[in-house]
Amino acid sequence: MASNPTSAPILFDRALLARRLARARRDGAVTFLLDRVAEDMADRLQAVSRSFSAAADVWTPGTRLADALRGRVASVDAIEFSESESLGLPPDTLDLVVSALAFQFVNDLPGVLAQIRRALKPDGLLLAALLGGDTLTELRQSFAAAEAECEGGVSPRIVPFADLRDVGALLQRAGFALPVTDVDRVVVRYASAFALMADLRRMGATNVLRERRHTPTRRATLLRMAQIYTERFADPDGRIRATFDIVWLSGWAPHDSQPKPLKPGSAKASLEAAVKQVKRE
Repeated sequence: MASNPTSAPILFDRALLARRLARARRDGAVTFLLDRVAEDMADRLQAVSRSFSAAADVWTPGTRLADALRGRVASVDAIEFSESESLGLPPDTLDLVVSALAFQFVNDLPGVLAQIRRALKPDGLLLAALLGGDTLTELRQSFAAAEAECEGGVSPRIVPFADLRDVGALLQRAGFALPVTDVDRVVVRYASAFALMADLRRMGATNVLRERRHTPTRRATLLRMAQIYTERFADPDGRIRATFDIVWLSGWAPHDSQPKPLKPGSAKASLEAAVKQVKRE
């Protein structure tokens, strides 16, 4: 059967991701990023001058986000993580959809955003945060340099992260009005690259790329990676830096009450006239 050229590429092994998230919960999840996002999301919703009665939380790990939103949102139905990216949300039923640190592992993010857009009532809000931008750039560079030096090639180690412009374009493509994106950069310091990797394991955020290397990494490569990391990204006290870019996105289901951009040529004063007036003054 011929392949569908319009289908999204399958980058992530979501069955493996489910096992990694379960392992993180079992071993004691590291939640400092999720805690930060949950608090920030509660603050952002507090600034919105309207109430939300029907909300859904898409794939956020644990209950931290739901706890942070308690009292701000009447009820939040949790959509548990699944291998499938079908949300099963009925159209025009929700006032609010939220998601924290889950969308970075979605194969078809445009499709998921389109499902959310259809599920929102007119003037309903999507507010989400995902890892993107330069997240883990130090680890990516260190692994690439170590593998090139020790093994003569580079394998996929760190997932590809969307940047701010990509996310904004996807919101518009999905039909959201008033799309807004911004980045919260968090730099965390660790004693070593191995301490960082231990935290990533307990976040359930280790490599789940389908094209990942399936054989164990050589000890010499790991040691060289840690050495390069320290050489390039350590502070004077010897502790290394790890970057996490939290990309925030928000958009509204279109509604007649929302501000509309002016039509081309509808301005009542010209820029040229304004500039001439300033020069005269």
